Amino acid sequence: MPRFLIQATYTSEGAQGLLGEGGSGRRAAVEQVVSGLGGSVEAMYFAFGEDDVILLVDFPDPVSMAAVSLAVKASGGLRTRATPLLTVDEIDEAARRQVSFRPPGV
Repeated sequence: MPRFLIQATYTSEGAQGLLGEGGSGRRAAVEQVVSGLGGSVEAMYFAFGEDDVILLVDFPDPVSMAAVSLAVKASGGLRTRATPLLTVDEIDEAARRQVSFRPPGV
């Protein structure tokens, strides 16, 4: 199952919502959304600095991750970045594949 690192920053409206319902309320909402699309939340952390929330989630496919990303961004409560994560075995497989590539200008 594809795994993703999600880094999010609350907007002022989103931060007001977090203050109102707390971290456990947001965790429950995230788990409901992710499990509703067949995924699971491996970890969820709150932070301060550039990112307010960091998650590791598994989805059955990248389209499910894209659907969540679109819905979350449309809400206006968060700005998010989702990074696909690959296992060591997946990188080994990628390294074994032959790729024909010509750099620009060569």
